[in-house]
Amino acid sequence: MNYTSGTTSAPKGVVHSHRGIFVVSLDSLIEWSVPKQPVYLWTLPMFHANGWSYPWGMAAVGGTNICLRKFDAGIIYDSINKHGVTHICAAPVVLNMLSNSPDSKPLKHPVYIMTAGSPPPAAVLFRTESLGFVVHHGYGLTETGGLVISCTWKNHWNKFPANERARLKSRQGVRTLGMAEVDVVDPESGVSVKRDGSTLGEIVLKGACVMLGYFKDPEGTSKCMKDDGWFYTGDVAVMHPDGYLEIKDRSKDVIISGGENLSSVEVESVLYTHPAINEAAVVARPDEFWGETPCAFVSLNGKHKASEKDIIEFCRAKLPHYMVPKTVIIKQELPKTSTGKIQKFVLRDIAKSMGKSNSSKKVSRM
Repeated sequence: MNYTSGTTSAPKGVVHSHRGIFVVSLDSLIEWSVPKQPVYLWTLPMFHANGWSYPWGMAAVGGTNICLRKFDAGIIYDSINKHGVTHICAAPVVLNMLSNSPDSKPLKHPVYIMTAGSPPPAAVLFRTESLGFVVHHGYGLTETGGLVISCTWKNHWNKFPANERARLKSRQGVRTLGMAEVDVVDPESGVSVKRDGSTLGEIVLKGACVMLGYFKDPEGTSKCMKDDGWFYTGDVAVMHPDGYLEIKDRSKDVIISGGENLSSVEVESVLYTHPAINEAAVVARPDEFWGETPCAFVSLNGKHKASEKDIIEFCRAKLPHYMVPKTVIIKQELPKTSTGKIQKFVLRDIAKSMGKSNSSKKVSRM
């Protein structure tokens, strides 16, 4: 049994079968093409969805496990050089720390990084790979015991410019071998959305490593596990014409502004391209006229200066008007769970406590 991270404020006990864990453990090795006797550095907590099944996976291939007492970019770089690290699993927040660290410098040998846990901004992927890390991007949940969707790389994508490669790699991808079916559907009708890269739906999964249910919570289990075998994840995504899916938000994080569904992930991706921003999270703030407007919480990296106004102007040059944050809050650090995910429910409470913003009715939203 695992517990979820509690990004939505209510951690749930997830009950798995031994068969499901066995399947996802082997599946994760195959998908990442892990060779025999890798040297694996643990930055990912083992309590985060079973360490994405790699405690068992590394044992299966005779891997060497390098453990850290605390996360520190300098220590990680030292460990890579000292132990000849070949593989790392890391949430996007760790990639961001590694690429922004004053200790960052080009690696002496390629190091393979599997990232998942939240949608990684293309700007962070670009910075990480420019140092010599080879990033593989996957998607999974505590409820699947590990990663079950992967942005499987196509060789002809290597011909594209670095920015385009990073954009493609930021998509979650296609099902892995151990998953029976993956789709993006209308949550009301269950019908597959159009493969147009813009129609929003909910990610649904069907396969051997989906959980048996939530511990002593039949009501919670019935809400997400349907009689036809589909597990509804609560993640909002689009399906691209090539069959690769891309997360746009958690269903609870979608901002509805003036009747428009607004993806906080898209706004965050733009914020991460600002040279002064270290971390970014966007939530809804109540608004007297639009109902909700984007409220951005950011921390700065110390390399460049930026004011709230500077950040808003930066977004205005890159986003449609209705997606531009109307409020920007600069904090020293954003609140996180024990697995490194930003706690949006905490930020949402702060935004609500600020009261309703008063946007001008005369401003064009486009």
